[in-house]
Amino acid sequence: MTTTPTHADIRAAVRDNPKLRARDLAKNLGITEGELVAAHCGETARRITVEFEKIFPGLEAVGEVMALTRNENAVHEKIGVYDRYIAGKHAAMMLGEQIDTRMFPTKWAHGFAVWSGEGETIKRSLQFFDAQGNAVHKVHARSATDIDKWNALVEQLAIEDQTPGMITVEAEAPEETVSDIPLEELRDRWTRMKDTHQFVNILRKLNVDRLDAIQAIGEDFAWQIDNSSVEAMLKLSANETLPIMCFVGNKGCIQIHSGPVEAIKTMGPWLNIMDPTFHLHLRTDRIAEVWAVRKPTDKGHVTSLEAYDADGDMIIQFFGKRVEGQDERPVWREIMESLPRVDGRKAA
Repeated sequence: MTTTPTHADIRAAVRDNPKLRARDLAKNLGITEGELVAAHCGETARRITVEFEKIFPGLEAVGEVMALTRNENAVHEKIGVYDRYIAGKHAAMMLGEQIDTRMFPTKWAHGFAVWSGEGETIKRSLQFFDAQGNAVHKVHARSATDIDKWNALVEQLAIEDQTPGMITVEAEAPEETVSDIPLEELRDRWTRMKDTHQFVNILRKLNVDRLDAIQAIGEDFAWQIDNSSVEAMLKLSANETLPIMCFVGNKGCIQIHSGPVEAIKTMGPWLNIMDPTFHLHLRTDRIAEVWAVRKPTDKGHVTSLEAYDADGDMIIQFFGKRVEGQDERPVWREIMESLPRVDGRKAA
């Protein structure tokens, strides 16, 4: 029988493993990352509100930070300023030049201000978790951050309850989707799309899983490409100085990079981008399928590259960055159509 570690046990494990990432240490202890952070309340963590209208307008004042959003297989980091916050009951947005997010407030359950180290080496962050204790979004202070305003914001966000620990709840079972896809209706609705954002509504109305729809739609709209295509596409785009869009998300937040990429390096299973304002860390060994997906719009079709894991969940998604109101750039389309298909042929 596995014994759940006490808060003191968790804090001791953190002290004894200073180089181990919190997420990995939590897994070793059989707890969530949120539970690991919550065990430090009253010491090196302070519980804060998860009210968006208090968090994000306040973050605008602190200056440059790093925003981090991840899932099991990809980490997306953007360096910049939080600005242009757009509130929303079901979905809120940050539309800054560097920090661009889509955030879903019902999935944010716990928040903490976290610090470690001493003096000028103190590392500070705001960390937010869902009801299961999984990280949905983090904000890391940097050398250029206004620490006085950061500390003032933490004071504003702090809540009364600073008891160590976190009560987590089990995730709801995912909604059942149909196994017998209504292909004719799916193709009809897909063909009549005027905007890529209509795709999610199509899936919802037909009760069809995203990957199932892509696998079924037909080669005029989606074709499977080799798993190496993610790295190939990034390097081809870098060679062309082509601005792209890179989406990484979880159930509570999607974070977007828009612009060219440059410094692409692999280390073991990790594919890394280490550009001045954008970092990406992708576990390529966790990619089970990669698809090129074509969706019609009123300005011509748009092509995305989508990578999925073995459970059929999307790890990462890419588009060519479009000029507002125009068709996608021909060079992006050429890159996507040059990538090796699983059957060895290229796209028509």
